Amino acid sequence: MTGRSTDPEAAAAGPTAADPAAADPAAGPTEWGEGLVGVGPWEHERPGEPRPSGDHWDPELLESGDRRNVVDRYRYWRREAIVADLDTRRHPFHVAIENFGHDANIGTVVRTANAFLAAEVHIVGRRRWNRRGAMVTDRYQHLRHHEDVAALMDWADSVGVPVVAVDNLPGAEPLETAHLPRDCVLLFGQEGPGVSADARLRAARTVSIAQFGSTRSINAGVAAGIAMHAWIREHAAPI
Repeated sequence: MTGRSTDPEAAAAGPTAADPAAADPAAGPTEWGEGLVGVGPWEHERPGEPRPSGDHWDPELLESGDRRNVVDRYRYWRREAIVADLDTRRHPFHVAIENFGHDANIGTVVRTANAFLAAEVHIVGRRRWNRRGAMVTDRYQHLRHHEDVAALMDWADSVGVPVVAVDNLPGAEPLETAHLPRDCVLLFGQEGPGVSADARLRAARTVSIAQFGSTRSINAGVAAGIAMHAWIREHAAPI
C-alpha cells in the first residue's frame, strides 16, 4: 500500500512487533484507513474487555498502544511472534539486489518484498545499505548477505533455485508473457548500470519490463515491485 510517508515505527524505532490475531477476518490483503496509524492502549480501544493473554502479545504495546507499520492482524503482537507467523506462509520466491555502490533503492525493495511475503531478500556486494526506504519492514523480513555475484549463484545452486535476472537487455523475455518459476530468485541490478555482466552470464534467464516512453530504464525499486507482483499474479493463492 502506498500513501502516508510518515511511519510512526520508523520514527520511534520501537524494538518489538505487534498486533492481535483477533483482527477482522474479513480484512483484505490491503487495509485502508484514515487518521493516525495504529491503535492506542488496549483499554482505550476495547473498554471493558480484559487484556488478552498468550506469548505472542506484547505487554508494553498493550499498555501504551501500537503505532507500528503492521496490518491490523498483528496489532499488539511481539515482533518475534509476527515473524514466526509470517514464516508459516512465506512465498517460495527470493529477491536479490546488487549493492556495489550503496544503491538507495534497497530499502524500497525490502519493503516491497515484505508486502509480497518473499522468502528472503539477498543483498549482493556491500553489506551496508540505506534502511530508510524499508520503513522498518526489514525487522520482519529475512535478509541474507553475499559478498559477490558468485556467492549468490553458489547459494542458489546449492538449494536448487534458478536465478531470473530482471533487466531490459537484448534477447530478454518480456515479463508480461513469461512464466516465472514458482521457486526462484528475482535478481535486480543497481540504478543506472542494471544487472552486472557476471550476473547476466550466470542467470538462468533474463526477463524485461515493457516500456513505452523516452527513458532507457525505470527506477530499480519500481522494477522490483512490478516483477514481484508478476510472480504474485501467477503463483500466489487468492486471499
